[in-house]
Amino acid sequence: MARQKGIIKLKGTIGDITFYKTSQDGHLAREKGGIEKSRIESDPAFQRTRENGAEFGRAGKAGKMLRTALRGLLINSADGKMVGRLTQQMVKVIQADAVNERGLRNVIDGEAELLLGFEFNIRGKLGTTLYAPFVGAIDRVSGEITLEIAPFIPINMIAAPSGTTHYKIISGGAEIDFENETFVVQTSETAILPWNAVATVAVQHTNQVTAASTKPLFLALGIEFYQEVNAQMYALKNGAFNPLALVNVSGL
Repeated sequence: MARQKGIIKLKGTIGDITFYKTSQDGHLAREKGGIEKSRIESDPAFQRTRENGAEFGRAGKAGKMLRTALRGLLINSADGKMVGRLTQQMVKVIQADAVNERGLRNVIDGEAELLLGFEFNIRGKLGTTLYAPFVGAIDRVSGEITLEIAPFIPINMIAAPSGTTHYKIISGGAEIDFENETFVVQTSETAILPWNAVATVAVQHTNQVTAASTKPLFLALGIEFYQEVNAQMYALKNGAFNPLALVNVSGL
């Protein structure tokens, strides 16, 4: 590392020298470092690096597929770091593949069930928001991915953010072919309901995917919060605290 002197200060790279500015030390210069890409791609010493890179890339692509399938629910129910957290969890799914060699492991032969309980919004987790007992089921034979919630008192069983007057319960069933990058998804939702002390009716959602599917199946459950102002419903704080989580997973 060297300090830049003189009237004209440089930024950028010239040849093998990079010029840059830091808040603490001012204008500096250093020689470009790192390992050449061609060496990483061919040198036997970097075999593990190539294997890890291949699986990390596969995890990122799988996470994107899941996010795309559930996009209709995620639009109002995800935090800014969700993509990174989901990729990290997908890496664990792939690393659980006991069939393929390292570097070739994938989601299909891994343990998709490791995604069970994944929270898409750490600012509003389903596990600390919805206390009403629910049953989420996946029937591979019929292709029905269902959710059932018995009647409950909203103000007792839903921990709502300040300002909430109403809410609705959402769910989605997804069948994802990670290899061919296709999916089948269906979503359901209740009406916008008052957050009060009056018991609800039972909630029953049926999200249909392909019958007798051999692909990983997922059930997501979430809540969206609203505030009523002059007879109009507004998403509470732009959905910042809307929870959404995977409550059932069948990886086959």
